[in-house]
Amino acid sequence: MTSVPTAATSATPTTGEVPGEAAALARQGRFPTDFLWGAATASYQIEGAVAEDGRTPSIWDTFSHTPGKTENGDTGDVAVDHYHRSAEDVALMARLGLGTYRFSVSWSRVQPTGRGPAERRGLDFYRRLTDDLLARGIRPMVTLYHWDLPQELEDAGGWPERETAYRFAEYAALVGEALGDRVELFTTLNEPWCSAFLGYGSGVHAPGRTDPVDALRAAHHLNLAHGLGAQALRASVPAGRTPKIAVSLNPSAVRARTAAPEDEDARRRIDALANRVFTGPMLHGAYPEDLLADTARLTDWSFVQDGDARTACQPLDLLGINYYAPAIVSGGRVDGPRDDGHGASAHSPWPAADDITFHQAQGERTAMGWGVDPTGLYDLLTKYAAEAPGVPLLVTENGAAYPDAPDAQGRFHDPDRIRYLHGHLSAVLDAIRDGADVRGYYLWSLLDNFEWSYGYGKRFGAVHVDYDTQVRTPRSSAHWYARAARDGVLPPADFRPEPDAG
Repeated sequence: MTSVPTAATSATPTTGEVPGEAAALARQGRFPTDFLWGAATASYQIEGAVAEDGRTPSIWDTFSHTPGKTENGDTGDVAVDHYHRSAEDVALMARLGLGTYRFSVSWSRVQPTGRGPAERRGLDFYRRLTDDLLARGIRPMVTLYHWDLPQELEDAGGWPERETAYRFAEYAALVGEALGDRVELFTTLNEPWCSAFLGYGSGVHAPGRTDPVDALRAAHHLNLAHGLGAQALRASVPAGRTPKIAVSLNPSAVRARTAAPEDEDARRRIDALANRVFTGPMLHGAYPEDLLADTARLTDWSFVQDGDARTACQPLDLLGINYYAPAIVSGGRVDGPRDDGHGASAHSPWPAADDITFHQAQGERTAMGWGVDPTGLYDLLTKYAAEAPGVPLLVTENGAAYPDAPDAQGRFHDPDRIRYLHGHLSAVLDAIRDGADVRGYYLWSLLDNFEWSYGYGKRFGAVHVDYDTQVRTPRSSAHWYARAARDGVLPPADFRPEPDAG
């Protein structure tokens, strides 16, 4: 197994203005004219209809129905009923002026049990959704995997087993064959760090397992699945079509609490576990040597076979960056709960790093308890612009949960979210100004939804959803974002829509 990084994979930019022109516009406070303004969702969080048209259970169905795993025992059984309301939701996107929509496909909806032929009814739903988007001039971006592994594949071992990566490639081919005639943008995986380390390390996400070696095995097989899936997509789309392949990572903007050597070493170690465990294989075709050394007391990494890292290193047309808050670390363990922002558990999502302490930034926090710090997004965009030159970047998730309530007229004014978006999109402009080739931004999320183990208690949506009636009401932030998308310039942070805005 090689562990010496090679040069970053390059790809010819595929959309957007040349970086120099974009930087000049950014210096004027303007986004490129063809900047992608979008919003993102995930299948299990919004679709509902969990037992309709041939869909079988995923690990999130099982996990959310297990007592004590989600707040209030909430499940995605109904969620926001997008499976039956997709046309309404697409019409809402059009009214808000979105140019692109990133959604994920439910694996167990289109390939029940994770093996065998496709379920036509499931694929037909995504065909209709895609056609509705295109009819309204909204560019679809399809994410193949947003954490909802078919339960039967988990029963066979899940992501710690190599076979799951091959099953993913088969599934990717089915989606490519079905949607490749109308979809150009594909993301293989969303946040594989969460799938591996929260699902198999700390257990706060499905499937709820708590084995650090399984978490590392899962990370590797997700890397392999990305590579195999990208190959399968490119081979399966109809003749004459060329898909643009991305992966959406959630790299951590890791910062040492002080300049002390032990804190700097903590930063290096967490950077390896949060970031380079994926970017090493995906961008460079190799795992970083320090990651292997740091985790050697747990595993010899013999589950990595010759050629795996090279397979993971497929040419990327775009690199997706998801960002919410930075991580601040120091060397040495202190008493008390682990404050890494990834849920409460007696088990750590950080293998071989129990002697590292996490700290939240001082100042404003969102309803998730995450610090508000747009500089972390700037740091990541400029970092990966330098690390993967020639690979355009997308912000494929960014947003915030805040509590709110309607006013006397039933409107939802959310000034905290507007300030959050203003700050983070300003950071995107700063990164473009300084040479980062950022092609678009996807707000998380379009709609309030099932927020994983937090249930329905945390609301990220630019659009409020009444979970009893399923009525959608755009918040002030949705109108702010629509204005930004229309003008290519950020409205003021104290923006408030006209009273009759619908």
